[in-house]
This record gives sequence, structure tokens and C-alpha cells, in this order.
Amino acid sequence: MGASGLGSALAKCINLSNLTLELCNNKIGDEGASGLGSALAKCINLSNLTLDLHYNQIGAMGASGLGSALEKCINLSNLTLNLCSNQIGDEGASGLGSALAKCINLSNLKLNLCSNQIGDEGASGLGSALAKCINLSNLKLNLCYNEIGDEGASGLGSALAKCINLSNLELSLGGNQIGDEGASGLGSALAKCINLSNLELSLGQKQFICLGL
Repeated sequence: MGASGLGSALAKCINLSNLTLELCNNKIGDEGASGLGSALAKCINLSNLTLDLHYNQIGAMGASGLGSALEKCINLSNLTLNLCSNQIGDEGASGLGSALAKCINLSNLKLNLCSNQIGDEGASGLGSALAKCINLSNLKLNLCYNEIGDEGASGLGSALAKCINLSNLELSLGGNQIGDEGASGLGSALAKCINLSNLELSLGQKQFICLGL
């Protein structure tokens, strides 16, 4: 029961289009996260979803399972997903991104993955997946306090530069292991975002806000 049972009950709300669900600071785990997602995927008219699952002992399997379920929400256009302070790692970040890339109508995404043991591979994989969100125009991505280095920062930037319709980007990467090379590579890559008009980039103590690029 638990989170899965809650989702199954909500799935019966056939006309549900807007949902905010806060389940933070529990013990949902992988099975609960996957089950909740699978149930919500049956809400075929869902277009706006806010889901807060931070501090819930969710690992790679749970994050990937949740994403795979949400990709079936074919009408989803606005998603806020908070998975802060779980343990999804590289595999979970890449898997979640790959699933969300299949949400063909997604235009606004707020994704909080801070404190999740994500390294270079996960950051690059997540970026590459999100680049396939062809209708994504607004992205707020929080990857603070992970294990991302120069390679991951540059890879993330190069991938996001391929988001051809991205116009507003807020990217938080403080508390990682990004040095001069990574910061330079990230900046050079983001400069190639041809339609980007508003950028807010946080690399810890330093914050850069660029308007009207």
C-alpha cells in the first residue's frame, strides 16, 4: 500500500489535470516511487504535476521506474519533481532523464536532484537525455552537492546546448568538484544555446545572471 496505494486511488480521478503531491521525509523507497509513478501514469489528462519526494530513500531503480511511468503521461506539459537527498546516483539520473525525454509535450521542467551521489557520468547522461525534450523551453535544474567534476560540467553544458527551444535556464551546480576547466567548458557550451534568452548559473559562491542573451 503506502505511496503505491495512494497513487492507485488518485488514478481513478479520470479528469485530473493539475496535481500537487508532497510526500517528503518518509520511507517510500524504490518500490513505492515506481508504484506511485505507474499509478499516476493512468491519469491520462494530467498536464501539471508537482511531486515532492525528497528524503525518501529512493535509489537508481526508483528514479528510473518513476520516470518510465511518468513518460506515459502523454499530456504532461509542466513538471516539478523534487528528488533531493535520495541516492539515485549516475544510473538513476541518466535513467530518469531518458524517460522524461519521452514526455513529448513537456515544456516546463523543474528538477531538483541535489545531494544524490551523481557524478560526471550521471550529469552528462541526464543532459544528453534532456536535450531530446524537443518542446522544452523552461528548465530549472538543481544538481548541487553531488560529485560532478570538470568532465561532467562540460558534458552537461554540451548536451543542454542541443535543447533547441530552450529560452530560460536556471542551473545550480554548487557543492560539486568543478574547477576552472569545467566552468570554462560549461560556459563555452552554454554559449551555443541559440535561443537562450535568460540564464541564471550558480557554481557555489559565484552566481552569474545573464538576461537577454
